[in-house]
Amino acid sequence: MRTEQIGDATASGAALPIELRAISKAFAGIKVVNNVSFDMRPGEVHALMGENGAGKSTLIKIMAGLYQPDEGQIIVNGAVVRFPSPKVAHAAGIATVHQELLLFPELTVAENIFLGQTPKTSLGTIDWTTMRRRARELLDELDSGDLDIDQKVLHLSVGNRQRIEIARALAQDARVLIMDEPTAALAEHDVQRLMSIVRSLRRRGVAIVYVSHRMPEIFALADRVTVLRDGHLVATRPISEVDEPGLVSMMVGRSIDRLYPPKQGTDGEVILELSGVSHRSVVRDIAFKLRRGEILGLAGLVGSGRTETALTIFGITPATQGQILIDGKPVSITSPEAARDLGIAYVPEDRASQGLIRPQTIEENIALANLKRLTRGVFVDAAKVAAEARNAISRFGIRARGPEQPVRQLSGGNQQKVVLGKWLATNPRILIMDEPTRGIDVGAKAEIHLLMRKLAGEGMAILMISSELPEVLGMSDRVLVMNGGRIVGEFDKEHATAEAVGTVMTRSYDKEQAA
Repeated sequence: MRTEQIGDATASGAALPIELRAISKAFAGIKVVNNVSFDMRPGEVHALMGENGAGKSTLIKIMAGLYQPDEGQIIVNGAVVRFPSPKVAHAAGIATVHQELLLFPELTVAENIFLGQTPKTSLGTIDWTTMRRRARELLDELDSGDLDIDQKVLHLSVGNRQRIEIARALAQDARVLIMDEPTAALAEHDVQRLMSIVRSLRRRGVAIVYVSHRMPEIFALADRVTVLRDGHLVATRPISEVDEPGLVSMMVGRSIDRLYPPKQGTDGEVILELSGVSHRSVVRDIAFKLRRGEILGLAGLVGSGRTETALTIFGITPATQGQILIDGKPVSITSPEAARDLGIAYVPEDRASQGLIRPQTIEENIALANLKRLTRGVFVDAAKVAAEARNAISRFGIRARGPEQPVRQLSGGNQQKVVLGKWLATNPRILIMDEPTRGIDVGAKAEIHLLMRKLAGEGMAILMISSELPEVLGMSDRVLVMNGGRIVGEFDKEHATAEAVGTVMTRSYDKEQAA
């Protein structure tokens, strides 16, 4: 790592842990980061925000040594540096906790923490005693004494794996910790634990770059916020000087007055009814009705049975007891194909692995659920496929070069629109949406919500599952609450408050109550 001293950078005289000056980066001649300056102070949480495609990922990859800037300077502790690789960035005290956690499942907790930096004995062999002791000390510092340092990582939850990543950063003596969408896949209790860890790291003097779309976390944790839009720096502000509408406006370049648009029209007749539906011990005695034009919210903690109920309705895990009725008539749904033929569509919570084949093109993905209609004999009608994709791009406002663009090149919000386009091309009457806006930016969220309201206004019945309580309350005409595989509460729009729904979601139910 080549350095050139340029002097102190803070009012107190202490150099900044990292500073980016006038950074630019282009791919294929297109600037994705353009003249952006950004800095970190010791012991602060600095939120980095912007819509998907704003340049956030590129900027943090430059800090982490994955990309090298075309223009500008990186300054660490007052000296100009160059990071030709992540290894050099690590040596300078820069660590990253990626959204996709980079751990080895067959290794133990301790082995993952010290991977690449294992302590050695005088004979040059691994010092297992020291490694295990230091791993235990690091986890204790993170209030993670419940983790077994000898357990293989493959058996751990996402939240626990994330704590191992943070412990590994501390083992590297990281002075700057980049956290990329750290709560995107966490249950609520893991989110609260992570926020506690972030505050603890701040007290230790670690500078934290916090990338997230979740506004409550930003306002709870951040000291400053920097907003990017279309690769440009919009502003850097103390968090005390901004509010949520102002922050949204900076991110999207316009005011979003209605993140949760109002209901259009009135509900129609019952189209879907579940009566005593169970799937083994996971989904138990589910009963509810869903009407045309209604958005029915399904709330509950992770593991409450929400997704499992959706999988049963869609025939992935068929019902073992009870009845499913469509238009008042009992139906047998033993496969997704049967569900599709009955007019049911399912947008899964993990679009990357369950909803899309990301290396394939938009038109190939759109065609997946409609191959019967898009084939002539044994041959796919390429003209029909292309027309279907162009229609989806136009209808849903998918930002893409064209139908032949690979889906992996699209932002999260546009990928979600492709999943919607794929299933809505089947002309469903019932749409199940599991975590419809997970991992997408606030502008794309508003577009998805507006589309949901438009579909409901046209008479589609929508069952929406979401871990974001504001989304459940803002979008649902009626809310069902699940706990332990059962429906334990129902609220109409007027009475569905955060306090009421949250209380039922988190209440303990013993076996007698659940029986």
